Amino acid sequence: MRFAIVIMAAGKGTRLKSKRAKVLHHIGGKALLEHVILAATQIVPPEDVYVVVGHQAGAVQAAVASTGVKFVTQAEQRGTGHAIQTVREAVSGYEHLIVLSGDVPLLQPKTIARLRDFHLSERAAMTILTAAPDDPNDYGRVLRKSPASAEAIAIVEQKALTPEQEKVREINSGIYAFATEHLFKNISELTTSNAHGEYYLTDMARILVQEKQRVVAIEADSATEVLGANTILEMVELDAAMRLSIAHKLMARGVTIYRPETTVIDSDVKVGADTIIEPFVQLLGDTHVGEDCLIRSYSVIENSILDHHVLIRQGCIINDSRIHSSAELGPYARLRPGSEIGEEAHVGNFVETKKMRLGKGSKASHLSYLGDAEIGSGVNIGAGTITCNYDGVNKHRTLIEDGAFVGSHSTLVAPLVIGQGAYIAGGSTITEDVPPDALALGRTRQTTKVEWAKSRRSQIHAAKEVEKSRQG
Repeated sequence: MRFAIVIMAAGKGTRLKSKRAKVLHHIGGKALLEHVILAATQIVPPEDVYVVVGHQAGAVQAAVASTGVKFVTQAEQRGTGHAIQTVREAVSGYEHLIVLSGDVPLLQPKTIARLRDFHLSERAAMTILTAAPDDPNDYGRVLRKSPASAEAIAIVEQKALTPEQEKVREINSGIYAFATEHLFKNISELTTSNAHGEYYLTDMARILVQEKQRVVAIEADSATEVLGANTILEMVELDAAMRLSIAHKLMARGVTIYRPETTVIDSDVKVGADTIIEPFVQLLGDTHVGEDCLIRSYSVIENSILDHHVLIRQGCIINDSRIHSSAELGPYARLRPGSEIGEEAHVGNFVETKKMRLGKGSKASHLSYLGDAEIGSGVNIGAGTITCNYDGVNKHRTLIEDGAFVGSHSTLVAPLVIGQGAYIAGGSTITEDVPPDALALGRTRQTTKVEWAKSRRSQIHAAKEVEKSRQG
């Protein structure tokens, strides 16, 4: 049985009060639509997924183009039924369709598979995925032939419910499976005789029942899973639910997360067993954390790789970087993109790095900027050291070889090579290459003038006395 999945993503989402298309809003580190596509492509190949775009179509397509799905444009958005009419030609070769909403990010692949299998086993023309939330208000209700029956007779919108129907708790999720033949044979029966003047796909349940076709309903295991977001508040609530679910899954795999409700962990993040994550940590993007790591509070790590036994002290900011095993960072270190910290290396408080590599066992303990640099193993970088990598036009690299010692408050003007085992005296400005095992000093000789300060104070005092006498 050939299945296609159609994802509705053409709407604006007016209740969000946002300039962005609804499906491009993010939860769990991804756009709503990305989550739905990820679930869909675990059921059918990407080439069998059709995303209906309309509002901000170009931006929506660009955001998910890498997924390999296909796009159909609904130039005029005239409702969900009209969206399926728009996709009719593209999916004509399939026997069955599954229709998903692009704003239901918590939907799980197993739920889509369960809908598909139930639809086939019931030999249905239409199968409705339902839910029973605690508060069904504002949702259309699914009416069954009887409480125990799989067969449905209609989907009734909230405003059209009778007092008796309002007691029904089973809602329509907006997710369906259709037999393509019966769907398109009857879809022309949809009308716009409703408050919004749109073609509602929900009306297909009534139409197919009238045509003596089998319409059935299956309830999702979790109501939260199938609920979308119509306001920013609902979006934030979905984000919180997703992130808490991520934290629970990680803890089930041996990760300790203290106060998980305070952490922000994106859906693509991976964390190894026996790692400890303290409160208020953010792990974002495609971040991978190894085993037995400790990430202390208020650190933000994005698109980075941490090997095993890494210690991240409080308040570190790490972007697009790699930290090797047993390295230690922070507190308050900042690793900008392209930084690589070697095994057992230390990067201390208020050290900033960018496009650099710090070798095994090397240390930059505090108050330094290390950019566009290759630093070998066993190197000591003193406090206040700066690699001057930019001349106003081009960036240049600094190479510091194994075992070198760079004294505090040194200024290293690139391009520059400091040889193996060399020493840089504290307070030096180094502009020329330093041979291995050499000592380089780049500062003037100290001059001390005895009692100069005492004489200066006497002069200042005398000047003040003269000024007073003039004013008097």
